[in-house]
Amino acid sequence: MSNNAQRGKDALKELDRELKARDRKEKNKPWSIAALALLVIALVGGGIYLAATWGSDEDVVAEDQADEQQDQDQQEEMEPVALKKERSEPLDPTVTCTYTEDGQSEFYKGLPEAEGVSTEGTVDVNLDTSAGPIGLTLDRSVSPCTVNAIEYLVEQEYYNDTVCHRLTTEGLHVLQCGDPSGTGSGGPGFQFADEYPADDPAESENQNVLYERGTIAMANSGENTNGSQFFLNYGDSPLPPAYTYFGTINEEGLATLDKIAEAGIAEPETEEEAMMARPGDGAPKEEVKINSASVA
Repeated sequence: MSNNAQRGKDALKELDRELKARDRKEKNKPWSIAALALLVIALVGGGIYLAATWGSDEDVVAEDQADEQQDQDQQEEMEPVALKKERSEPLDPTVTCTYTEDGQSEFYKGLPEAEGVSTEGTVDVNLDTSAGPIGLTLDRSVSPCTVNAIEYLVEQEYYNDTVCHRLTTEGLHVLQCGDPSGTGSGGPGFQFADEYPADDPAESENQNVLYERGTIAMANSGENTNGSQFFLNYGDSPLPPAYTYFGTINEEGLATLDKIAEAGIAEPETEEEAMMARPGDGAPKEEVKINSASVA
């Protein structure tokens, strides 16, 4: 065989190898969050849900297996997209929100006002907790209907004497609060739609965003199921853009959260709890109670 023919054959073989590798990369893109989070967090009825799966082809030849390993290594090195905390297009000065009753009446305080909700300015909320003060600044410009709902619930004393029932310390770094039942399944008796980044085309198509240390987001049990539960990020938490960001935590509040996280997670009290327990995920070791919440 001539040198030119051999070179042509080698080039075709290399092209075929590159095309296979590219196909695998495209096929694996939706699952890149698995390499970033390595964590499943599920909350029954009203919480954070994050899951990822990963597959492999046992019949690939040795050289393709090496390419696949290289693809995985590249995915593990990927960085999540930083949450910009601003919309790609500003909202009108006021919006109309939709709050829908969901049949949970135990903690129902009525529905927030839905007409003429402002998209300008911020709302300061102070959480007086058993672990220390946590100051929040809620941002109307990105998630006005969420801020409106949280402000309403605070004014109705909904959050008073409630515990923050969940702490995560591996993969995600959050303290979850806002359920008067303390179980993760309670809510205010109404639901409302997702806002930023889920409803922003510039962010919603990303596979994952970084909910940075100091941000606040709504917990949910699926699309458009926001209620009263929220999570406070005391560290960076990579997640799909499915959780409504609506504000930030002040430095004093972060110091309180750091103290809570340092104390760690409580040991399971029953055999059933032990069987269901996941590493770095459970109730705070030292109970965290919101004694009162108030609008500053």
